[in-house]
Amino acid sequence: QVQLVESGGGLVQAGGSLRLSCAASGSIFSINVGSWYRQAPGNQRALVATISSGGNSNYADSVKGRFTISRDNAKNTVYLQMSSLKPEDTAVYYCHALINGMEYWGKGTLVTVSS
Repeated sequence: QVQLVESGGGLVQAGGSLRLSCAASGSIFSINVGSWYRQAPGNQRALVATISSGGNSNYADSVKGRFTISRDNAKNTVYLQMSSLKPEDTAVYYCHALINGMEYWGKGTLVTVSS
């Protein structure tokens, strides 16, 4: 079975940086589209960034210029580099991926930005 495992979440001060990782394990041919979503209490889950198999990326306006999504195909891993973090970035961040024609979600990792 395929599994997505997020790591890198934690507590960081405003203005700081943090890198999240999403590692896919199991029977994997490739990650087609990899994405990061986030959800804060009382809010809907929202798309943060997406990266295609060809390396094309897209970002939500709220994080554009501050976050960078990338991938390492050899490691079957998708990353989210977050810089200039703000308290409003506090949320549970979820990895999502299309792998071998199937859709998968990670269980989430909590990012807390203190002021």
